[in-house]
Amino acid sequence: MFEPVQIAPSILSADFMNMGSDIRMIEQGGAGYVHVDVMDGHFVPNLTLGVPFVKQLKKIARIPLDVHLMISNPLEQLPWFIDAGADILTLHLEALDEGAGEVEQALATIRGAGAKAALSIKPDTPVSSLAPYIEGVDMVLVMSVYPGFSGQSYIEGSDERVAEVAALAEKAGSRPLIEVDGGMGAATAGLVAACGADVLVAGNAVFGAPDPAAAIAEIARIATKAQDEALNRAGGETEASRG
Repeated sequence: MFEPVQIAPSILSADFMNMGSDIRMIEQGGAGYVHVDVMDGHFVPNLTLGVPFVKQLKKIARIPLDVHLMISNPLEQLPWFIDAGADILTLHLEALDEGAGEVEQALATIRGAGAKAALSIKPDTPVSSLAPYIEGVDMVLVMSVYPGFSGQSYIEGSDERVAEVAALAEKAGSRPLIEVDGGMGAATAGLVAACGADVLVAGNAVFGAPDPAAAIAEIARIATKAQDEALNRAGGETEASRG
């Protein structure tokens, strides 16, 4: 039902003048991924990192680069980010033309290059829209804020959307990772982890903490505990139904 919890610190909240040391810090602190937010100023109202930055980041990072493309022309730019060294490429379902087969084309391009493919949905996109693609992705990213800016507060009810994704995957016989991005920290990690999330993107909660490594450990601890409690409840319900 669950994979071990991984924390993916978002470097949008890191110190760009000391990026190398910040990357070392989160690696030593137990981070599972480096989350890289790419925004083009069109798909979302902000402009952030691009291909040259990802290429340089690949040279120093020892853990996988989880590259989240919040851009309006992902098919055109996919090869650039693949060549730059992205290990996981997340595309927004809303940025792809489903009728023209762009989703399938994008997933095939990513996986054909040896990277992992992920799809993301905004808070107002129905989870059911993922149904045709759930078997062909390595990860689903559930946005628990509207994409575009860091530091936003968690949207209540996002944990229920995580549970929907988990149920959708189970019905399809698929086991993608489920990632959550937006307002993640000690107060919210347990909510989404109990519902099936196993990768948590945390920006300010890590890089804004007095001790980022301790923050990573605490978020992971809370999420893991929530997973364990959910499994215990599920086991109890199963035993009760058998009785």
